[in-house]
Amino acid sequence: MDCLDVCKEVNYKEDGEEECTTTLDGTIDWQGRPAIRGKSGQWVAGIIILLNQGLANLAFFGVGVNLVLFLTRVLQQNNAEAANSVSKWTGTVYIFSLVGAFLSDSYWGRYKTCAIFQVIFVIGLVSLSLSSYLFLIRPRGCGDENTPCGSHSSLEIGLFYLSIYLVALGNGGYQPNIATFGADQFDEEDPKEGQSKVSFFSYFYLAMNLGSLFSNTVLGYFEDGGMWALGFWASAGSAFAGLVLFLLGTPRYRHFKPTGNPLSRFCQVLVAAVRKSKAEISSAEEGLYDLDSEECSMNGNRKILHTHGFKFLDKAAYITSRDIDNRKKGFLNSWNLCPITQVEEVKCILRLLPIWLCTIIYSVVFTQMASLFVEQGAAMKTTISNFRIPPSSMSSFDILSVALFIFIYRRVLDPLICRFKKKSSTGLTELQRMGVGLVIAILAMVSAGIVECYRLKYATNYCTHCEGSSSLSIFWQVPQYAFIGASEVFMYVGQLEFFNAQTPDGLKSFGSALCMTSMSLGNYVSSLLLTVVMKISTEDHIPGWVPGNLNKGHLDRFYFLLAGLTSIDLVVYMVCARWYKSIKLEGKFGGNTKEENYEV
Repeated sequence: MDCLDVCKEVNYKEDGEEECTTTLDGTIDWQGRPAIRGKSGQWVAGIIILLNQGLANLAFFGVGVNLVLFLTRVLQQNNAEAANSVSKWTGTVYIFSLVGAFLSDSYWGRYKTCAIFQVIFVIGLVSLSLSSYLFLIRPRGCGDENTPCGSHSSLEIGLFYLSIYLVALGNGGYQPNIATFGADQFDEEDPKEGQSKVSFFSYFYLAMNLGSLFSNTVLGYFEDGGMWALGFWASAGSAFAGLVLFLLGTPRYRHFKPTGNPLSRFCQVLVAAVRKSKAEISSAEEGLYDLDSEECSMNGNRKILHTHGFKFLDKAAYITSRDIDNRKKGFLNSWNLCPITQVEEVKCILRLLPIWLCTIIYSVVFTQMASLFVEQGAAMKTTISNFRIPPSSMSSFDILSVALFIFIYRRVLDPLICRFKKKSSTGLTELQRMGVGLVIAILAMVSAGIVECYRLKYATNYCTHCEGSSSLSIFWQVPQYAFIGASEVFMYVGQLEFFNAQTPDGLKSFGSALCMTSMSLGNYVSSLLLTVVMKISTEDHIPGWVPGNLNKGHLDRFYFLLAGLTSIDLVVYMVCARWYKSIKLEGKFGGNTKEENYEV
């Protein structure tokens, strides 16, 4: 079917001009028919997905935000061991995002993938709630600051880890697809909906943070008081409500058809290029195989135009005499000849990898908020009058900072930059915003290190985590949480927009998964870095930088180390961003090639 055949329903304006009522990006409705613009997608579907994301994030952070305290108080792990366990678990969540993205782009599609992994997510949360209530919270009421729980059998601990890794699988497989599925509800080929699509990512990240606000405050307060089962059951209920809401929106959603296994397409390009490694091709595009201009490329997705760079891969599209003979016979071997669009898919991913690698160190900084920031806060003065502030609830200031800076950027900074920018009418590009995020992350680590220096100054060395271990108020942590929140608005929102815009149409979920896997590797790198630092710093009977009693360590040095590593990463990132060349897409319906300006 020709791409233009998608527009079957036509309205006529008063001036006689035809107006297509179906979407122009090739999306279909839940019955497999071309999606009608007024009856599908847009903000009706977008708001349902935002609410679903808020409820799912409330459920996820109801477990994750206090997990480090659960491990220390209930399972009796020490600070470094608990921080490493949280980093590994969080990292696994984001590794599973690759599984979800692969199934979505290749076979299931984004809707089916989101639904299946949300079911797994709910099962994991119910299992966690049951196992904690029946086996781990013993004696009853243990798990608060003053009442540690007793020992547990290997079976009980194994059931706990099975439950939280089911939660990791469900949330990890769901997250990269829900962001992209939400973006699918807006037609990029329509100017008005295209603007809404850009705004959606900011609102999506805001929904993520607002969803976790309840977890960090109300649930965090109950869990910190030892009511772990109540907190976990609330998370399970929130996840179930989100699943029901997601399913109720089914008739309104727009869908893209899955494009098949991307790994086979990548391998075909590499094999074809190697087989033709001795072929000589000119600098021009002569002799390169491409799909007909009127043909829908790659299962209805937009064609990717030829770019210079990675010249060796162009050989996969070079037409030899053997290919001509096969074409006359009506047979084309995809392992010998690949269209330019398929070759450019591989080039796009290769160009994205350096940018992606530079985001990993930022994720190392970000993950401290769920581990060492909480442990640092637990060793500070956490009371106001008779009211105790749960250390994990301090991340509420991160959420408030995210909400504030999304508003400031969208309503103040972006219009201001547009006014003063000479070369472009747009504000900061995604790459520029990610660079700003790295700068603010450095400030966050410096701030955390300075606070730790003062915390140690007012600390009592013999006191581990008892009341008054440091007379410095926990509210001195507010700046470091606020800096992290501001950096997220620039880094993670910029990442979501960048990878969604710069990945081919058949790999959009993979683009979102790249964001999550950078977080995953950041957690693993954080765990490895902490292990190495502890091994080096505990030689000759020295307690180390992050011992069980933080008053005898130097957590400030670890924070300053992260600030230095992030500074180095910023320099490398700027080099990679200057080298980057954006994807060139041809509109489905004969539109002009769109190439964004990604200056640094």
